[in-house]
Amino acid sequence: MKIYDAYRLAIETGIKNDPRPREEVDLVLKNAKEEYDMLSDEKKEYFDKEKLWNPYADSRFSWGEDLAKETEAERFMWGIDIGTGEIMLADRLKEKGQKVSAVVAHHPVGVSKTPFPEVMWMQTDMFHDVGIPINITEGLMRTRMDEVSRNVMGSNYNQPVDAARLMGMLMFNIHSPADNMVQLYLEKLIEDSGPKYLEDIIDILMKEPEFKQASKYNDPPKIMAGGRKNRCGKIIAKMTGGTSGPKEIYEKLADAGVGTVVGMHFPESHLEEAKRHNINMIISGHMASDSLGINRICDVWEKAGIDVFGCSGFMRFSRN
Repeated sequence: MKIYDAYRLAIETGIKNDPRPREEVDLVLKNAKEEYDMLSDEKKEYFDKEKLWNPYADSRFSWGEDLAKETEAERFMWGIDIGTGEIMLADRLKEKGQKVSAVVAHHPVGVSKTPFPEVMWMQTDMFHDVGIPINITEGLMRTRMDEVSRNVMGSNYNQPVDAARLMGMLMFNIHSPADNMVQLYLEKLIEDSGPKYLEDIIDILMKEPEFKQASKYNDPPKIMAGGRKNRCGKIIAKMTGGTSGPKEIYEKLADAGVGTVVGMHFPESHLEEAKRHNINMIISGHMASDSLGINRICDVWEKAGIDVFGCSGFMRFSRN
């Protein structure tokens, strides 16, 4: 398999495991096609054409697509955050005789950095699915997306990509597709286990190797709002959709009957809102949760003969 084909396989795997109905994902692609068709030839030059088949603005091939279409995908180095240091690390490993076909980032970088708030829109459907009216979720999400967009506008988005280009190291990132995988995995895990108390959710998470390993690094899953013997009520997992949504959503979640939210990480303002509306909150852990989703993508690659080793927070555990 070529490197670019492996990249496309990861995106397609994310689409198959998207928490939204498939027609909503197809609508994203349809809207992108209509937007492109309406542009003048001059403006089409600057349109991100990957939008025509990839619904995730936070996942892109950073540089070297043409070369990636000709180069075999043998062994990838994947990290949660990739900076110039990780690019130099990959080059040093190659000097020492290790195979590194490409460097893979999880968090957005390069062309996927500034537009990544676009994927937050998928949260509107996720929250609608638990009983919040769609007009409410859309209204709240637009304001939060604008805020996140302003926050990333000043970023030095291409710094590690420039380093990769100078070193001749192919690089891409996979964000929402991997997050979709952990979203689906934990939703099913929690539903099948039927936890009654918050401590039961912790026990469920601690059966997975990513959370066991994170606990050895003093980062176990934690109950942030509620007590160990608090009853869970209706449980939702919030693992995908770019980043944290609007804090005002917790009042609406309480109205919809949600009792417990499980997520990778939350801002302090979210914790305060959850407590104010008597919603239990469990933080599963950022590196462990990201690693779980990434591992599900790596398992697909592994079946295609591609080896992956971790760095920068990613812990590789195969489930094949």
